[in-house]
Amino acid sequence: MVMAASAESIAVPQSDETRARRDGFADRLFRRIVAGAGIFVLATLAGVALTTLWGGREAFATFGFKFVVSSDWDTVGKQFGALAPVYGTLVTAAIALIIAVPVSFGIALYLTEIAPPWLRTPVAAAIELLAGIPSIIYGMWGLFVFVPIMGRHLNPWLNEHLSGWPVVGALFSGTQYSIGLGMLTAGIVLAIMVIPFISSVMREVFLTVPTRLKESAYALGSTTWEVAWDIVLPYTRTAVIGGIFLGLGRALGETMAVTFVLGNVHRLSLSLLEPGNSIAATIANEFAEADSEIFRASLIALAFLLFVVTFIVLAIAKLMLRQMEKKEGK
Repeated sequence: MVMAASAESIAVPQSDETRARRDGFADRLFRRIVAGAGIFVLATLAGVALTTLWGGREAFATFGFKFVVSSDWDTVGKQFGALAPVYGTLVTAAIALIIAVPVSFGIALYLTEIAPPWLRTPVAAAIELLAGIPSIIYGMWGLFVFVPIMGRHLNPWLNEHLSGWPVVGALFSGTQYSIGLGMLTAGIVLAIMVIPFISSVMREVFLTVPTRLKESAYALGSTTWEVAWDIVLPYTRTAVIGGIFLGLGRALGETMAVTFVLGNVHRLSLSLLEPGNSIAATIANEFAEADSEIFRASLIALAFLLFVVTFIVLAIAKLMLRQMEKKEGK
């Protein structure tokens, strides 16, 4: 009996030690796997940046800083500048956000605060369906349906009624507005594309607001707008801004839809009704026709600039979110 008890007392510590050793090994393995996943993201990011920078080195070496500030794009004379595509990318993305943010806020507010319960699920499903539609479908719809509407109705009306205004007149004047292709058209199509993403994020974060906060505001006599502006939006401000910049990232990198409706003209123009170009559309349209090393290098350099622009925009968004978290005491 004594020997059996001593054997059992010895066996239990050995079992516990083996289990602790196995758990420690599993924990170290798990840490290495998730660390590897994080490092993979950083390595991929650095790899994309360095690859495009290396591929466009000839353009940067040939044109220098002039490549960034010049609007020349002469494939015959082999003179290339990125200013027009960069300008078109930023302008169309800005138009998309100006339209998409208030519309997305209205959709999210309607679904969370106003819509009857039987209508919320179908509308939310429709928004998710819009988010899943391929961009080329939006581009074809924009070219065959929306561009004629812009060229026959909206652009002439804007040119007739707003081109003479002292400040915004230059934005709505031009000579080619009747064709319907242009930065305003591309911006509206982009807005339609990013609305599902931004509104879905807003809807999800609006649902996280505690019901007691909203009910307390309603009990004090607040209207729906006051609850949304003073309770819901401040409570979810950080996540809402993150969703907006997520949509902005989608708008900056969109290719096919913009290629169909932008006009693909390498020209700087203040008019939103005139055709323009973007970085993604330029690469998609002209990469197959790049018949020289400097032409190909210039297109790859454009890809690097698009990477830089997107990185800067998202970095600004991250800094804004950090500042807001500091002010909120988090």
